[in-house]
Amino acid sequence: MVNDELLFAPEGADSEGREAASGSPWKVLVIDDEEEVHVVTRMVLGDMRFEGKPIECLSAYSAREGFEKLRDSKDVALVLLDVVMESNQAGLELVHRIREELGNHAVRIILRTGQPGQAPEREVITRYDINDYKHKTELTAQRLFTTVVAALRGYRDLRTIERNRRGLERIIHSSRDIFRLQSLPDFMSGVLTQLTSSLSEEPSSFYAGVSGIAAANGGDHGYQVYSATGRFAECARHSACEALDDTTRGAIEKALATRESYFTENSFVGYFRTPQGAESVFYVQDDRVINDLDRSLIEIFAGNVSIALENIHLNQEIVDTQREVVLTLGEVVENRSHEAANHVRRVAEYAACMARLAGLPEEQVAMLRIASPMHDVGKIGIPDSVLLKPGRLDDAEMAVMRTHAAIGERILSASTRPIMQAAAIVAGQHHERWDGAGYPRGTSGEDIHIYGRIVALADVFDALVCRRVYKEPWPRDRVEAHFREQAGTHFDPRLAALLLDNIQKFYDILKAWPDVVE
Repeated sequence: MVNDELLFAPEGADSEGREAASGSPWKVLVIDDEEEVHVVTRMVLGDMRFEGKPIECLSAYSAREGFEKLRDSKDVALVLLDVVMESNQAGLELVHRIREELGNHAVRIILRTGQPGQAPEREVITRYDINDYKHKTELTAQRLFTTVVAALRGYRDLRTIERNRRGLERIIHSSRDIFRLQSLPDFMSGVLTQLTSSLSEEPSSFYAGVSGIAAANGGDHGYQVYSATGRFAECARHSACEALDDTTRGAIEKALATRESYFTENSFVGYFRTPQGAESVFYVQDDRVINDLDRSLIEIFAGNVSIALENIHLNQEIVDTQREVVLTLGEVVENRSHEAANHVRRVAEYAACMARLAGLPEEQVAMLRIASPMHDVGKIGIPDSVLLKPGRLDDAEMAVMRTHAAIGERILSASTRPIMQAAAIVAGQHHERWDGAGYPRGTSGEDIHIYGRIVALADVFDALVCRRVYKEPWPRDRVEAHFREQAGTHFDPRLAALLLDNIQKFYDILKAWPDVVE
């Protein structure tokens, strides 16, 4: 039964006393078996706005129909619910299903009843998770208006709290993920992915790194773009490109010039500088206004990015130092044995190229590039009379020479560092053969570590294509014939096939690191 006092709301009423831009409407679901209730509610709420957004009234005429609409629509803000419909308790039973079956604790539920004796207010308020209880006889237009505004405010605040919680949860998870990334390009791409996913809409964004502020301010936009999305996607892995408009380019250059991060209405420019002087700029542009919550989340995330970026640069310094030490030691050994210059550098690049072709993860590719220059470190333990003998070695001398593999493995395996452990594998196994006829252990097939099989190819390839005091470089057709013949005997047949299919890559490395014989 509808009370005659349920009147129209005043013309132009606005919950905040102002007109604002329209957006997605607030959904109000009316569940009542009386058509007149639906009609009058729509008239009262039809012109109402809350926080600049209109009200959209949805209708259901039974508890069953109301449950289906709530199940299918996750963004209903308010339910105006009659108690007595299919049964005297239909509305109350629906409240229980909404909260328990659907797990929806955000939607505000207001009971409206014309028969209060069927559902005493005190008992209902105590037993059921409802937000208000109204007799239909007391719901004038003004009171309905006030009740709806109060309910929508509650819904808005709950959604804000929940979004804040989810946002902080994403920051925790994304920070954990980015701290696992160790290479700078992967880190930048990971930061971009995590930050854009933390926003409610997909923005256009990219992450650019520079080597110094002078290069950035030199007028030629000397910064490298490592990762990009949205309308900047074509800039990925390129220098600052024409796809950047003047506003975007100006925003980056402002951050580099001022060395500060800042927000605009719909963008964030993050400036990061490590103690070592490496600079990076992180730019995110959204089609919508970035609200206070998003700003707070971005600021928290940016703080974690700064720490992670510094750690990556520190780790990279350690890795670079280790690589330089390894290369230097490898070159010392090769110089002692009168090998040509750049041999160990080429072996490192051959090995990394082969590892990548073989499908090894980038972490292992990088590890092998650093470790492989130590493949002949055991020669440090070989007497000069054998190591420097100008002529052919006799059987006894060859036996002594072959001990360098075991010596190198023993020296390097004393360390527990991953790089040194990888170098120990390389030193000890790069003279093993696929058919088991190698040394020092006579290991065969896949029992030889993949690192040893790869460096065996790399070392032999370099020996064949380079000039030595005892031989001239082999021509390309002879080199290719050798690897075809030795596939499955000396070399892993799959790796040998990969080398032959991509042999130009290896000749390019030879060209980049030319041999010098003194």
